[in-house]
Amino acid sequence: MDHMDTDTQFAQNIQINMISASKLQAMSTMDKIRLILDDVTSGRIVILERGLDPREEAQLIEHTMLKIRDTAFYGIEIQSYARENKPSPWSILRRNGDNRVTVIGPANRLKTVKKEKDVISAVIS
Repeated sequence: MDHMDTDTQFAQNIQINMISASKLQAMSTMDKIRLILDDVTSGRIVILERGLDPREEAQLIEHTMLKIRDTAFYGIEIQSYARENKPSPWSILRRNGDNRVTVIGPANRLKTVKKEKDVISAVIS
């Protein structure tokens, strides 16, 4: 297999980065936003063990809009489970009941098909 075939093969692969709550907790808001946008603009899907707080999410969207205006970036798709105090199927991924899993990806690669209380269905292309 030559170099061209290898590049084509990898271009079809999708990388998913799962980021722990402890890593995010040690970061500033801007560091979180930079980490997420660097991954997403590189075509990666990001799964946060603990979602951003509403202020951080608003800042992520604001920085995404600036990036769209300044580059050929298509934007982000972001879906989260609402915070809840009762056990859920995602409890295994959580250290305490107020966490939530958040999925973030490039808008041109990640399409939410359906979002229900306990299920986010998405197509990654």
